[in-house]
Amino acid sequence: MEFAPPPAAHAAALWSGLLLLTLLALAVLVVRARRRHNVLIGDGGEPDLIRATRAFGNAAEYAPAGIGALAILAVVGAAPGMVHLVGALLVLGRAAHGWGLSRSAGTSVGRASGTLLTWLGFLCAAAILLFYGVP
Repeated sequence: MEFAPPPAAHAAALWSGLLLLTLLALAVLVVRARRRHNVLIGDGGEPDLIRATRAFGNAAEYAPAGIGALAILAVVGAAPGMVHLVGALLVLGRAAHGWGLSRSAGTSVGRASGTLLTWLGFLCAAAILLFYGVP
């Protein structure tokens, strides 16, 4: 008998993969800034390297919890549409935040909207997981 993953697993795989690509893109920005300024460790006091490092760091802080939530949503059999909603909010949120922070250390539309979208994704995931978690 062959294992057939639940339909939501495909959605979780898609968005988890996109979150990982978002992390990779932000990591590339860090490496580019390091090479541009010839800084092998730390930030060398370079503003664009500091921003790139924080953009990656912020994404790295949120992505694992997001990927975990997506995986658990798939395991409990959440509707694929719900998984797509959560995944889209998380990917758009992290991408917007990373873009905003890598361009400016101050307040920006990208940072604010990225934070809002990410938190909304977490809130949706939490609500759906609680729904499935309470018999």
